[in-house]
Amino acid sequence: MKNLLLVLAVGIIAGTVISATTKNQKMLRHVVLFKFKDESTAQQIKKVEDAFRSLPSKIKEVKAFEWGTNNSPEGLAQGYTHCFFVSFASEEARAVYLPHPAHKAFVDVLSPHLDKVLVVDYWAKD
Repeated sequence: MKNLLLVLAVGIIAGTVISATTKNQKMLRHVVLFKFKDESTAQQIKKVEDAFRSLPSKIKEVKAFEWGTNNSPEGLAQGYTHCFFVSFASEEARAVYLPHPAHKAFVDVLSPHLDKVLVVDYWAKD
């Protein structure tokens, strides 16, 4: 029983340290917004989503990834429907990501369906 409690305590402490380290680490955010062509089908767009979502498992320099679709009530999206956040620990990591063969393969899946893209990169601040 003591060993089980010790293992649990170590696990909790390790999780807390990892979480705190991640929060204090500055991250380079790569923000990508897509507006798809009107003729692109839901199935084609899903294929693009899946291809983008697969990149973190193929490119080790990606430290965090999240995405979603627009649901703003403000009506200011200008047709952009999809937003992706890709996070890197350094500009060097981003420099590996951009020409990476997996990223280029994703762009090949995306390109036939893309009407417009907007990209903004920034260093996250507290």
